[in-house]
Amino acid sequence: MRKYDYIIIGAGIIGLTIARELKKREPEVSICIVEKESDVAAHASGRNSGVLHAGFYYSANSLKAKFTKEGNQAMRAYCKLNGLQLNECGKLVVAKDETELAGLEELKLRADINGVQLIWMNEQEIASIDPNAKTYRKALYSPTTASVDPVEVCRALKRENVENGVEFHFLTKYRKHRGDLLFTSSGTFKYSYLINCAGLYADSIAHDFGFGQKYTIIPFKGIYLKYTKNKTDVVTNIYPVPNLKNPFLGVHYTKTVDGSIKIGPTAMPAFWRENYQGLQGFNLKEFLQIVGFELKLFITNSFHFRRLAFQEMRKYIKSYFIGLGMGMVREIDPKGFGHFLRPGIRAQLLNVETLELVQDFVIEGDKRSMHVLNAVSPAFTCSMPFAAYVVDQIMKQRGGALS
Repeated sequence: MRKYDYIIIGAGIIGLTIARELKKREPEVSICIVEKESDVAAHASGRNSGVLHAGFYYSANSLKAKFTKEGNQAMRAYCKLNGLQLNECGKLVVAKDETELAGLEELKLRADINGVQLIWMNEQEIASIDPNAKTYRKALYSPTTASVDPVEVCRALKRENVENGVEFHFLTKYRKHRGDLLFTSSGTFKYSYLINCAGLYADSIAHDFGFGQKYTIIPFKGIYLKYTKNKTDVVTNIYPVPNLKNPFLGVHYTKTVDGSIKIGPTAMPAFWRENYQGLQGFNLKEFLQIVGFELKLFITNSFHFRRLAFQEMRKYIKSYFIGLGMGMVREIDPKGFGHFLRPGIRAQLLNVETLELVQDFVIEGDKRSMHVLNAVSPAFTCSMPFAAYVVDQIMKQRGGALS
């Protein structure tokens, strides 16, 4: 039987950075990452926008606010150090009319409190950043927002972890646990400490350990549409003023690491956890559970779920989807948009007692295991300082290091 000091479930960005952080602190410990897919970043970590956020969306008392600024700096430094692609293209947040100016003011206030650089710009100044960007009277410019290739970053972290002695067990699916034994599709493992970073399945694994009982994952499907006409019509990321009462930032223009342009994402309620396309990944038990919660949300209209559901389903109509982005630019060719890109699923935590979406990161654990229950956007940006925070909590629970 294989025995490890630490077993991490999930080879996404959070599992990879936690393993890296553990090895930095305790080089001699044995660590393995078990992953049900054939390689790292198969789900949210490899399907996200690739945007490194700056940290001005989040209220000052949140973990997201605490980690986004530091995470942005750490990830940009990591890419430069390791020769990874990085597009430091910045971001504009634009207003469509008078009613959205208050939203810009709130974002600027949050940026100032969080110590994040965010610059007021009038319409003439905006033109020096992106001549095609369109706003009402003024906008906010974030110079530290950047884009990376998330799969490339995760593969670099995998290589670093392997060099540091971390073992990977791919095609290894969690089955159950008993005591200090982990039962998987590839046999049984023994551990001193287990860390659950299973993303879409983090809640169900946590429930097996007695944690996260008041939470469940509600999946939301995110799809981007690529602008294939050229790479020059949009120069920077262009975002609308978001509704800060929910965790979705609205349809926006993203400049990818290679300079390409895409709009999105959607935030469509999905019907099972890996509901990417057609019946792929269909699971009847998941379907019944998730649709049951979505019906509750529809009936109670918690966080205006009905309006969200209807708005998001309309985005399957390509012309409507494109139209949502037209107001943020002076000119764009609606015929220049090509194909929908590979969809991703957001593992969004729901509090089943209040029927509210959980906005911040959530972890629960004890001296034997730790469970990352909610690590949604901007978790990729936050991953390095968030990993340090998780390891800090593990050390507190254990009363010190393993070695």
